[in-house]
Amino acid sequence: MFGLEGKTCLITGGAGSIGLATARVMAEAGANLVLVDRDPEALEAIRLDAPVLTLTADVSDEAQVAACIDRAVDRFGALDVLFSNAGNFGTVAPIEDYPTDVFDSVLATHVRGAFLLAKHAVPHMTRGGSIVITSSVAGLRGDPGVYGYITAKHALTGLMRVLAKELAPRGIRVNTINPGPVSNGFQQKVEDDLGTIIGRDATAFFDEIIPMGRHASPEEIARSVLYLASDLSAFTTGIVLPVDGGMSV
Repeated sequence: MFGLEGKTCLITGGAGSIGLATARVMAEAGANLVLVDRDPEALEAIRLDAPVLTLTADVSDEAQVAACIDRAVDRFGALDVLFSNAGNFGTVAPIEDYPTDVFDSVLATHVRGAFLLAKHAVPHMTRGGSIVITSSVAGLRGDPGVYGYITAKHALTGLMRVLAKELAPRGIRVNTINPGPVSNGFQQKVEDDLGTIIGRDATAFFDEIIPMGRHASPEEIARSVLYLASDLSAFTTGIVLPVDGGMSV
């Protein structure tokens, strides 16, 4: 059904909740998996019913990204799907107080990381392949003080569109997935910090502004990634796909 049997899917942020949920649905679809993450202990704990290569790397480091691609190609021969999913949040602060090093770190992880992954992986990608980049509902809006994260998520849309135009003649599709708030540790940390700033429960605040009235599960995001990665979206490229319960409407 999905056309992923025997194909190789590389996922950055592979030990996080969305990355791991996506790895599970891709394993169920018959894919080989390359999971890249900065946390070697989390990678070591992963158990999937599929051929899996786990690699520790910082996606903002070009030499480390290139080495991961080389090892993936050595193991599986080619790459069919890239899920560029590694991310960090940074902080929330007024412009005059926002730390420059935090801003640089957030853009390096999200934007430089996605750029480097594509740069080194595309030469090894098969025709009919798919690149999915995790943006966010934050890439569709602006909110006070979220300088690093919102800027990075908007920038990923631009990167996606350039890649989509360039790679379409080679039969490679490129799209972004734009989740809203997700029930996971990453979002909980964001909400803990934001709650201190706004003086109320930030989880409840988000649920109030999501028309469907709740956070997504990691599995709900993963199934949308699977659609973009699979043959079900064979004529879909250059799109922004919000999976946010209507928050961006």
